[in-house]
Amino acid sequence: MAALSICEALLLTIHDYKLLPEHEIIGILRDAAATHENAVGPGAEMHQAVAALMNRIIAGGISVRRP
Repeated sequence: MAALSICEALLLTIHDYKLLPEHEIIGILRDAAATHENAVGPGAEMHQAVAALMNRIIAGGISVRRP
């Protein structure tokens, strides 16, 4: 969860500095979530939980840092 929080903060900063548009950042998160959603074998439940967290971040959008 710490790594996910750090990555989220980095993506928000990348957006704040206009290095990537919001749709590109959402695309990165969707790709990462899909990777975890498709995991099988040992640890699959953990991957599903990670995907759920990422999908909540996607649903919240970048708006969490907007006034």
